[in-house]
Amino acid sequence: MKDYMEIQYPLTIYYDASCPLCAAEMHTIKETDFENKLVLVDCSNDSFNEPAFCPSTKSEMMNRIHAVDAGGLWLTGVDVFALAYKAGGFNKLGLFWESKTLRPLLTRAYPLIADNRHWLSKTPLPYFFNKLLRMCAPS
Repeated sequence: MKDYMEIQYPLTIYYDASCPLCAAEMHTIKETDFENKLVLVDCSNDSFNEPAFCPSTKSEMMNRIHAVDAGGLWLTGVDVFALAYKAGGFNKLGLFWESKTLRPLLTRAYPLIADNRHWLSKTPLPYFFNKLLRMCAPS
């Protein structure tokens, strides 16, 4: 687990905007990012090329969420969600993602969800997840 106190904002998040589940989640978080701590970058765009200083390929960035802070620190997976939710004001969800108790489960579950995100997007899950997020949204 990263030391979140060292994070320098803005945090640039690279995500698959062609995935309705991913897009709904990231855009809902960004809507409540009143301090502009987050920058969203769509990796699915054909013109997207990974930044020169990126330790991952475009394919890897499409398979797992990535982020880089203003100081050049790269993060993937669960770490990104913890920081994104907190930046968007969803502090309890941020704490959920960084929980030391839940961390082993979340770290194992995230790849399963990421690998099946397009299939999951065809279910009502994005709709319900987005509704739940909006109910929990800070004002």
